[in-house]
Amino acid sequence: MQNSSHHTSEEPLVALQRIADGDEQAFRRLFQYYSPRLSQFAYSIVRIKEAATEIVDDVFIKLWKQREKASSISNIRVYLYVAVKNSSLNYLSSKAHRQITEPFNHLDIALSRDQAPDQKMISAELQEKIRSAVESLPPRCKMIFKLVREDGLRYRDVAEILNLTVNTVDAQMVIAVKRISEKVQAHFTAFPKRTVKK
Repeated sequence: MQNSSHHTSEEPLVALQRIADGDEQAFRRLFQYYSPRLSQFAYSIVRIKEAATEIVDDVFIKLWKQREKASSISNIRVYLYVAVKNSSLNYLSSKAHRQITEPFNHLDIALSRDQAPDQKMISAELQEKIRSAVESLPPRCKMIFKLVREDGLRYRDVAEILNLTVNTVDAQMVIAVKRISEKVQAHFTAFPKRTVKK
């Protein structure tokens, strides 16, 4: 049910050790691999493209400045997502001059429209149905679905990033899949097969 984890061409721990040793190329590879999805993640929270890019850049600048500590990071993916989430929420709270207590319950989460090759085979109409079903999910549910399905994160990583239990992530994914299935089901039942009269 869960996606297999995607990593850079070399083991992340090796890359982190190299970064800790000051290897700029290893750092650049890490940045190139993670920055597109982290920017999308930041954008889904702050809703401003430039701010999202800046937030991600700042997270990487901070990582490089403290690179000697890099080798002690046990899960770089979770570390980066949490850092981007926290920076995004700080950006919002400083912008609104108020503390956000339930960060994901009122946000309009943006979803990437990039399609995987197998999705291109699904009819455009059905694809649109699925997309609108995902869009209509409650914000937190949509955020979880996006991180699992689009970013390929494991449930326990998502739980750590969003400060939830794995059970909550699992339950939200069940809700998401159920709602999307119902919408897709409705799409098919809207076109009943014609019975041929003998």
